[in-house]
Amino acid sequence: MTSEYNHQYEKKLYLVVSAANKLRQSNIEVLRNLIQNDHPVLIVTTNQPYATLVKNYEENGLDLKHIYFIDAITRYATGKITEGAENCRFVNSPSNLTDLGIAITEMLDSIPEDKPFILFDSISTMLIYIPSINISKFFHFVTSKLRLMDSSGIFLAVETGLDPLLLSQITTFVDEIIDI
Repeated sequence: MTSEYNHQYEKKLYLVVSAANKLRQSNIEVLRNLIQNDHPVLIVTTNQPYATLVKNYEENGLDLKHIYFIDAITRYATGKITEGAENCRFVNSPSNLTDLGIAITEMLDSIPEDKPFILFDSISTMLIYIPSINISKFFHFVTSKLRLMDSSGIFLAVETGLDPLLLSQITTFVDEIIDI
């Protein structure tokens, strides 16, 4: 297990584990690292709405030119989507894994840059909406899809937010665990 923000991310699958009070900053620092290394990124958010993420990223000086989003919170919370969000696909709910899976596939296929990283924020938040067995199945699907597409993924989680069985299953799906 490595413990650093400035990790050199390669074409792998990572589970990034962070303290709850550091998750937002971990998200920003992981994205900053990917941007500095010229990686296009598809952010899948079940934690914070698109508009909130964009505001946080811009306040932290991040260039969002090659950043794309799938937002599973905004429509669920407000019933509508954010206007002018051309780089974002809105899913009805974090619990709708079918729509989330389709959105991930379609966005990966439509992003013009070669093989973007997926940054998934966060596994822990999904436990509010979905039983852990379904989350495990979903992440097995996503990680398998990423491997078949020769893409990479970074999955954020709160260090104490996952039950031991779910954590052990997700650990088998990734190549490396990073403790921030």
